[in-house]
Amino acid sequence: MAKISAKYEVLYIIDPDLGEEGIAALVEKFKALVEAEGTLTNIEEWGKRRLAYLINDKPEGYYVLMNIESKPELPAELDRVFKITEGIMRSLITVVEE
Repeated sequence: MAKISAKYEVLYIIDPDLGEEGIAALVEKFKALVEAEGTLTNIEEWGKRRLAYLINDKPEGYYVLMNIESKPELPAELDRVFKITEGIMRSLITVVEE
């Protein structure tokens, strides 16, 4: 039997060159996307941090961690949107075991 909903951790890194307004707009965009299809239980903006290695020739990125609860279709859609959104350097979506 398929799960109706599951808990996920979503971590994404935004290009800090977008500025405060650009970063806030992307965070709000993904927050709205999650709330439309699932439940956003927590969001933590870790802020600008040094990367372990250069991504797109940049040494820093703006980290955001979201804890969500949704149907299995939402993480796939989030991943697709992360890949086509300008300004997203990396993203990782993992299932949280209960």
